[in-house]
Amino acid sequence: MPQTTGRCPWCGTDPLYVHYHDTVWGRPEYDDQALFEKLCLDGQQAGLSWITILRKQESYRQAYAGFDPEQIVRFDEDDIARLLADPGIIRNRLKVHSIIRNARGFLALRDQGIPFSEFLWQFVNGRPIQNRFESLSEVPTETEISRAISKDLKKRGFKFCGPTIVYAWMEACGLVNDHLTTCHRHAPCAAMADRREIAR
Repeated sequence: MPQTTGRCPWCGTDPLYVHYHDTVWGRPEYDDQALFEKLCLDGQQAGLSWITILRKQESYRQAYAGFDPEQIVRFDEDDIARLLADPGIIRNRLKVHSIIRNARGFLALRDQGIPFSEFLWQFVNGRPIQNRFESLSEVPTETEISRAISKDLKKRGFKFCGPTIVYAWMEACGLVNDHLTTCHRHAPCAAMADRREIAR
C-alpha cells in the first residue's frame, strides 16, 4: 500500500505550524503537566488563532514557570502585574487569572488521588477515538464527550474550557485522531494508540 503523503490543510505552509502538525498535533499525550499546559494554552486561544498562541508558547512557558501547577498557585499580585505587562503573552486579565485557577483545579484533583491524565483519558475509556474524516467540513467543533469534559472541568473551577476549546485540546493531545485520512499523520497516530494498548 503506498504511503500517504498529504497533510491536513489547516496548518498551511507556515514552517512552525507544519512542524506542530507533523510532530505534536494528534499524538496521544499522557503526561499530566503536558496535558495541563496544552489545556491552558488552548484556553488562551479563545477569540484568536492557534498560530498566534503557538508563536508565544515559549514566552508562556517562561512566564508561567514551565506550567508547573505548584509554582503557579503561589503567584501573587506582583506576579499578576508582571504577567499583565509581559508582551510575550496575551495580556488579558481574565486569561491571566484563568491559568492560576486551572492550576488550583489540577492540584485539587491530585490531592484527591486523581492524576490529571487519568481524569481526562477516562472520558474516552483510555483509548483515542479514531475518526476517519476525509475533509475538514466533516470535523466537528465540539462533541458530546467534549461537552462532558468541559462541564466537569468547570465544576472543578477550571476556566476558559468550553466544549469547543476542549475539543480542540482533545484533537491536539490525541484523545481523538482527527488527522484526515489523506494526511500522512493519520496512520502513525492510530498506530501509537495500538502500541499502547498492546503494552498494557
